[in-house]
Amino acid sequence: MPYTIPTAPAASRAPSLLRREIQDRLDALARTHRVPGAQLALDTGTDVIAVHTGTADVTTGSPFTEDTVVPLGSLTKPYTAALVMLLADDGDLDLDEPVAAHLPELSGIPQVTIGHLLSHTGGLPTGPDSDTAATTTAARYLAAVCTARDALFPPGTDFSYSNAGYVAAGRLVETVTGMSWHEAVGALLLEPLGVTPAFTGDPAPGRPVAAGHAVNSATGQARPARQNLAELEAPAGALLASARDLAAFGNALIGRADLLPPAVAKQMRRPETAARPGTLADGWGPGLALYERDDRVWCGHDGNAQGTSCHLRADPESGVVVAFTGNAGGATTLWRDLAEELDRLTGIGVPAAVPAVDRGRPVALPECLGTYRNGATTYRIAPAPDGSPALSVDGDLPLPLVCYADLSCDLRDPDTGRLEPGGRFHRDPATGSIDRVQISGRTARRTDPD
Repeated sequence: MPYTIPTAPAASRAPSLLRREIQDRLDALARTHRVPGAQLALDTGTDVIAVHTGTADVTTGSPFTEDTVVPLGSLTKPYTAALVMLLADDGDLDLDEPVAAHLPELSGIPQVTIGHLLSHTGGLPTGPDSDTAATTTAARYLAAVCTARDALFPPGTDFSYSNAGYVAAGRLVETVTGMSWHEAVGALLLEPLGVTPAFTGDPAPGRPVAAGHAVNSATGQARPARQNLAELEAPAGALLASARDLAAFGNALIGRADLLPPAVAKQMRRPETAARPGTLADGWGPGLALYERDDRVWCGHDGNAQGTSCHLRADPESGVVVAFTGNAGGATTLWRDLAEELDRLTGIGVPAAVPAVDRGRPVALPECLGTYRNGATTYRIAPAPDGSPALSVDGDLPLPLVCYADLSCDLRDPDTGRLEPGGRFHRDPATGSIDRVQISGRTARRTDPD
């Protein structure tokens, strides 16, 4: 049944009053978190509340409007997954067949299936940075990244978030349809939803575009950030959309829009057994993150481009869809705080993030020390001056690592001392030794046990 905004005395708010209260909270939280502009769309199935605040670009001073589109980053991936699922539903491909049957550049990993790509269970590295990707072609990129040598684990046995997997998924769409990915996502998904397509580097005429922003923590001043996504990475992160656009897609994911056949939408929401995404979500389906809250399983995804933070949640049971966009890094925390406010104001418990779990007292785990790799990215865990482990990624400033008996770990912010969920270690079942670490959903394979 659709969720109805409460109007009983216990929560005596007419939709117009509730809209004003949500607007006030969004305005205040944007100031608190130094986010120049943001949007929120709440669709309960019976009422739609859309609010926005602030500035789209601090350089021009242009206002953030309801129609302003924002670089979605990885929130593009569910759209690419939906394209692949539609092609599978039409019989043009099979999720259980090897990707190499369509893309010869992946012939070195014949056991990786199309379904593995969509659920991040293929054991593929995340891929090189965008500046490196901009110097090559998609076929060469995939041939260089998706190799047996760089496999993180046997396909279908674990989870590692991979941009490269979605570059491959986009190539599949192009190979099967004969259209570019941009044309396919526009013609098959966005236009049927009544959404004007817009992409990084190619915004739609007449649609205002928000710049991402980096905020100086000392001065609080925001500066526009350059979007540097490589063209070949478009299927993994090139869409621009407003919160209203995202809500329209969310409705399709829970079967409330005539875009995806019900069986396709249901399959996208079905959790893959091997997909254990750790800090990213509670589970993962073919293209969608899954979030548990109050005995319900929501679907959606998060996305960050350069200086943006965007989020989509949809509950197939109640029909509630919540979409948020913000144009600064601090918008992630804004989103989480705003979700708490929505819960307080409406009783809708939106799962903005995976909740922290009390795993007991920290334990020493000296065997975790060593070097781990995900493609070209190096994860180094070494003793800090006090002897406790600290994690450095590609030589960045080490962050203290707090380990627990269940092999999970937290990262400690050196400035505030606050613990943030980090990930987990994995033991080789044959030897019992730690052979992998998953940090923020990305798995790295041990190469130097030290």
